[in-house]
Amino acid sequence: MPKTITVVGAGFAGLSAVEELRHRNRLVTITVVAPRAEFVYLPSLIWVPAGLRRPDDLVVPLDAFFRRHRVKHVAAEATGLKDGGRTLMTTEGEVSNDGLIIASGGRFIRKLPGIEHAIVPCQGVASAVAIRDRVAAMDGGTIAFGFGSNPNEPSAMRGGPVFEFLFGMDRQLRREKRRDRFRLVFFNPSDKPGQRMGGKAVPRLLKEMARRGIDTHLGHKIKGFEADKVITEGGEIATDLIVFMPGMTGNAWFDDSELPRSPGGLVQGDEHCRVPGLDRVYVAGDSGSLPGPEWMPKQAHMADLQAKVAAANLLEDFKGRTGSETYRAELICIVDTLDQGMVVARTERFNLMLPSMRLWHWSKRMFERWYLRRFR
Repeated sequence: MPKTITVVGAGFAGLSAVEELRHRNRLVTITVVAPRAEFVYLPSLIWVPAGLRRPDDLVVPLDAFFRRHRVKHVAAEATGLKDGGRTLMTTEGEVSNDGLIIASGGRFIRKLPGIEHAIVPCQGVASAVAIRDRVAAMDGGTIAFGFGSNPNEPSAMRGGPVFEFLFGMDRQLRREKRRDRFRLVFFNPSDKPGQRMGGKAVPRLLKEMARRGIDTHLGHKIKGFEADKVITEGGEIATDLIVFMPGMTGNAWFDDSELPRSPGGLVQGDEHCRVPGLDRVYVAGDSGSLPGPEWMPKQAHMADLQAKVAAANLLEDFKGRTGSETYRAELICIVDTLDQGMVVARTERFNLMLPSMRLWHWSKRMFERWYLRRFR
């Protein structure tokens, strides 16, 4: 009888796991548990405020994808786990499995006082639309952009998109011929933000901010927010709009489970994406705390790599063998500035940052089109 695999999540890691499972095994039964049969292409949220993308461009229905890969979709949210991982509890009842891949993403930490006054840009399409509409309604003022981390697990963060929203906003306002009426400020508790991109990245990013007339407020712990200010240990930033990306932690449903947790609240996994102590349970993407260099990113590309490893090793388990595939730590991104982009690449062997060019912006747009073809 075919084995049944449950994949929790329909994001980058979840869908890459589905593709890899079906590529390697035509008989296995695949069930995806996710609230909606749709995929949101988060990297292109940066273009929504400027009108380069509409919300509908980035939300892709998955019905055709699920049919092609013979996937059963359970429209539900995970709520817990029991029976050593063999039973996933959901808002629509229990889902049994012979193998489980957890790819339900991360959860932004919303504990800073007054965080409700900030827009979290990568929380979804609605957040990008909110930035677009708020800026369109402003005659001028101050917009503050920043990001934080998980104090118990500094690697659980996603700061790159904030640089893109910041540079994109600068370019957008210049196109609209009203940049002179706005003050843009970048704030961060580190005095060297962006270090995970490599030693060359920080000075180049700060130099780019200075060239564009973007103010910085660096090296001061963030204490909280109010409707019209960012409060740090180094002073306050008066602002009319706050765009802030908090650090990340694990999903709330992990609390009602047997899953081992990292100090930052993520699911603990090993270099094979296997969850220690649980048979045939794997984790990939932002849900997991997985071994690697301190700069290993919480990024869609990294989630794809981990998901393929999880799928391959799980299928080996079904054959009575211990899967030994591992992922490579790799950071590849284009820091987009709305009409140009800077390429950043980092592996264990090299680190490079290519200068801003229009070519990289168009490469990012072409990659988006190529990537989304998989689901349409």
